[in-house]
Amino acid sequence: MNAQSRSALPAARRIVVKIGSSSLTRADGHLDLGALRSLVDVLAARHREGQEVVLVTSGAIAAGIGPAGLSARPRDLATMQACAMLGQGQLVARYSEAFATHDIRVGQALLTAEDTVRRARYRNAQRSLEKLLALRVVPVVNENDAVTVDELRFGDNDRLAALVSHLVRADAMVLLTDVDGLHDAPPSRPGARRISHVADLAQVAGVEVTGRGSAVGTGGMVTKLESVRIATQDGVPVVLTCADNVARALAGEDVGTFFAAGGKRSTARRLWIAHAARTEGRLHLDDGATRAVLGGRASLLPAGITRVEGHFETGDPVELVGPDGTVVARGLVAYDAGDLPDLLGRSTYALREELGEGYDREVVHRDDLVLEGRNGLSSPPSSS
Repeated sequence: MNAQSRSALPAARRIVVKIGSSSLTRADGHLDLGALRSLVDVLAARHREGQEVVLVTSGAIAAGIGPAGLSARPRDLATMQACAMLGQGQLVARYSEAFATHDIRVGQALLTAEDTVRRARYRNAQRSLEKLLALRVVPVVNENDAVTVDELRFGDNDRLAALVSHLVRADAMVLLTDVDGLHDAPPSRPGARRISHVADLAQVAGVEVTGRGSAVGTGGMVTKLESVRIATQDGVPVVLTCADNVARALAGEDVGTFFAAGGKRSTARRLWIAHAARTEGRLHLDDGATRAVLGGRASLLPAGITRVEGHFETGDPVELVGPDGTVVARGLVAYDAGDLPDLLGRSTYALREELGEGYDREVVHRDDLVLEGRNGLSSPPSSS
C-alpha cells in the first residue's frame, strides 16, 4: 500500500490495531462489553473482506479491578499482577465470544519483553503469529502482566504494538485511544486543533504532549508517539485516533492523525537490534571510530574503543557511545566483555602479530550495526 496516504488503508493486506485500557473500561473499572463488541464488529467486517487483522489489546489489569473488589487501579506490582490474573481470562473470553458471533476464531498471544530481547524467542513469536494469520485466526496480543517484572516491561502496549507490526510485516497500524489524534496543544486547552497529517515526526517535535492518559491506562501521548516513531521509521504508517472512529479510520477517512511512513522496511534482524533487543553494555569510542561508524560503511575495530561498560557475551547487543556520551549506534558484539580491555586501542595488525588469528576480527561488524538516526535507530547504507 501507499505508506504516505491514509486513502490506501482500505486496501491494506495486513493491519495491526491496538486499543488501550481507557477505551475498554467503564468509569468503575469494569470491562466495557459494549465497547469491546463494537470494536470486534468493525474488525470482523475487515476480516470478512480479506484483510488480516492482529489485535493488540490492553485491559487485563483493568478487567480484574472489579472482580478483585478494588475501586481503582492498584499501584504495587503484586496487586497489579493479581488483577491481571483475574482479568486476562475474562478479557480473552469476551473477545472469543464476540468474534465467534462472526464465525471467527481468535488465538491469544501473551508476550513479555523477554520474548523480544532474546532472539530465539523473538523469532518464535514471529513464526507463531504468522501461523495464526495463515490459519485465518485473529491473534489477540497482550503484554503478559501476570508474570512480567518492572525491568522487563514494555511499559505499555503502544510500543508492543509497534514491535508486533514489524514482527508480522503489517501494512499499517492503528492506535486507538480516548482522544481523536494528536493536537497542536493539549486537547483540553481551548483552541487546540487536531493535526490531520504528519509527514515527518520532526514537524511535531515542539508539540506539547502529556504522559499517562487515564486512571486505568499506563500510556499516554508520549508513549504513543514513541510507538509511532518505531513503526514509521521502518515503513509502517500509523493512524492515531479514538476508538469510536476505528471504522472510519480503517476506511481511510480523515479522522485522527495519519503519520506517514518515513523509512524503508528493515530486516527482522536490524529491527531486533534497533528496538527489541535489551542492550547488555556499552562501548565508548574515540572520535575517529565514531566518525567511521556514523559513515555507515565501517566496522568497529578494537583500536577505536576507549572504554568498556557492562557484562556481555559474544553475540549480545551493546550500545556504541561517542566521546560526548551520546549513543550513536547499537550492534552485536563479537567478544565477551572480559576479553576486550586488553585489546583496546590496538591495531588489528598488532593483535594478530601478538595474539594470533581470532583476535584481529571486528568488535562489531558493520552488518550487525544499526545507527542512531534523527528520529531513532536506522540502518547504515548497504555494503553492496
